[in-house]
Amino acid sequence: MEKLGRGIVKARIPILVISILLLIPAALGYINTRVNYDILYYLPKEIDTMQGQDILLDEFQKGAYAIVVVDGMHGRELTKLEDKIENVDHVEKLISYNSIVGGDVPLEMIPEKLRSQFYNSDKDSTMLAIFFDDTTSSDGTMNAIKEIRKVTDGQCFISGMSAVVTDTKTLSEKETPIYVLIAVILACIVLALFMDSFLVPVFFMLSIGIAIVYNLGSNYFMGEVSYITKALAAVLQLGVTLDYSIFLWHSYKEMKEEYGDDHKEAMAHAIASTITSVVGSSITTVAGFIALCFMSFTLGMDLGVVMAKGVVFGVICCVTVLPSLILTFDKALEKTMHREILPARFDKLAGFIVNHAWIFIVIFVALLGPAIYGYQHTNVYYDLAETLPANLDCSIANKKLEENFDVNSIYMILADSELNSKDANKMMTEIKDLDGVTFALGLDSAIGNEIPKELIPESLKSELVSDKHQIMMVGSDYKVASDEINNQITTIQDIAKKYDSTSMVIGEAPCTKDLITITDTDFKRVSAVSIGAIVVIILLVFKSISLPVVLVAAIEFAIFINMGLPYYLGTTIPFIASVVIGTIQLGATVDYAILMTTRYKRERFAGATKKEAITTALSTSIPSIIVSALGFFAATFGVGLISSVDMIGSLCSLMARGAIVSMIVVIFVLPSLFVLLDKIIIHTSMGFIDKSKKQA
Repeated sequence: MEKLGRGIVKARIPILVISILLLIPAALGYINTRVNYDILYYLPKEIDTMQGQDILLDEFQKGAYAIVVVDGMHGRELTKLEDKIENVDHVEKLISYNSIVGGDVPLEMIPEKLRSQFYNSDKDSTMLAIFFDDTTSSDGTMNAIKEIRKVTDGQCFISGMSAVVTDTKTLSEKETPIYVLIAVILACIVLALFMDSFLVPVFFMLSIGIAIVYNLGSNYFMGEVSYITKALAAVLQLGVTLDYSIFLWHSYKEMKEEYGDDHKEAMAHAIASTITSVVGSSITTVAGFIALCFMSFTLGMDLGVVMAKGVVFGVICCVTVLPSLILTFDKALEKTMHREILPARFDKLAGFIVNHAWIFIVIFVALLGPAIYGYQHTNVYYDLAETLPANLDCSIANKKLEENFDVNSIYMILADSELNSKDANKMMTEIKDLDGVTFALGLDSAIGNEIPKELIPESLKSELVSDKHQIMMVGSDYKVASDEINNQITTIQDIAKKYDSTSMVIGEAPCTKDLITITDTDFKRVSAVSIGAIVVIILLVFKSISLPVVLVAAIEFAIFINMGLPYYLGTTIPFIASVVIGTIQLGATVDYAILMTTRYKRERFAGATKKEAITTALSTSIPSIIVSALGFFAATFGVGLISSVDMIGSLCSLMARGAIVSMIVVIFVLPSLFVLLDKIIIHTSMGFIDKSKKQA
């Protein structure tokens, strides 16, 4: 490794030149990587709701739909507005009472049954349904939403998932650069305070920044990434790879004491030491991210692959770009050195913890039950639209739809086109009579017997009926992701299957219902995979049967506390938080435990007594653990405070708190467990006993 280190030192200038040049294709890759803003897109393709969406697109050329509310407009004026909307690119069809009976028919002459579905006389408000020729989160659909808002001069309110996705994109694109800036600034402040140079954090950020650009640029080869991945990737990569830079710097300082003025040789040995330690350390983090790939909800794979790549790029840049920067600007670094705030050892604190280990064991046991209970009962949300700012266009439109038509969600039934009118009407009548259903409309049920079928435009029939399927729409007063609407959907599925065994219930609400079921199973699977993988890694690293259990138990305890606190604080967290935080907090912060355990093993092997070994390991590890945890905290805390997208803000806040909780647990609980279990550990592990020396 020393040979490799010397090679990197010798090629430091070419490394810097090449690393800067590589930023060009990486930046181009980043710019040209498509971002998907539709969370439901990541559901398994084989489920009915997703297959139904494909049928809708293939047979009806309708990928996405939106509901529009128009106030104080009807007749020819409304017809003109509808024409404007239909002329927008990617609008496939607009359905209203005008499209059914024609714009020349006076409002009062339209059959009440039909009129009441589209018009609220008390509010003088009309409801329109727009179908687009592309998917919910396609560029075409989002551009169409923006164009409709523009050409109608704010006269209509567009609700639905496509509008939510469009506004989420606008908000996310505006805030993501701010996330990165806040993370960098706060991380630099923390590092400048707690390390011995005001300038070294700048080089840390440059090195990590280059790794981040490489990672984000390489996403181009994935085709697209989710907006959550895009928003979190840079901040998260900064947080989890910052440790590597800190380790290199500390190693370089130690080697300078040994090699004096020969800074190049000192750096060569520092690189060799860092490669060995960082590669080992990064494996647990990568394992945590790879575990996300085992989710059938493929957003996990999206985030897992990107972050696993990010760790690899972080390691590479840490041992190539960062040493090159440090050596190139070595003199400038020397001028900005200052005394470290943290002492090199925390002997008094370590001694107190070890001598009073029983106190922290009691606290551990006392808090474990409530932490697990809180973790299991924390409330989560699945409806992302509910968490967006109230002043967004989509939020205003959703509220308008609810107030004027008692509709919180609209979804569809895909039924066999051969289903006869009698059965279709009976099915719609049954569905209409259900609690919470505000309307149930198919072609037959909408026109009834009051409008002869031969008077219905053929173009309208073709929009609702294909050779294989027909579309029926259901409006619900229940909110997406609520227990009420999920039960309603189950009942409607049963009713639809009674009349047509091949029918499908599709749309945002049914997809979200599937999301709840699928992710619940996913989370259990991912948790088991991540814990299992890290247990195996620790077992191999320490050649121990007991240590994997002890270390994982300590970090899982920290995770239970972190994820259980929202229950006791009365807050609701995103549905994906438990799996993302669980895997990331475990993978990223178990390094703190491994750092301390490595020194504990070394001291024990050297002949130190139980308390001596644990005290030394704890005392020397505390500074590194504190700096690492505060760096992770700084990178994520600011984003949690400023983000208007609650999904991103909540995840960052949980990660920030998780770093601090893990730090506290590793400093106070883990060494106490070592004191309690020392005999078991040394007799179930290799390398703890030097048989040539007497052990105490």
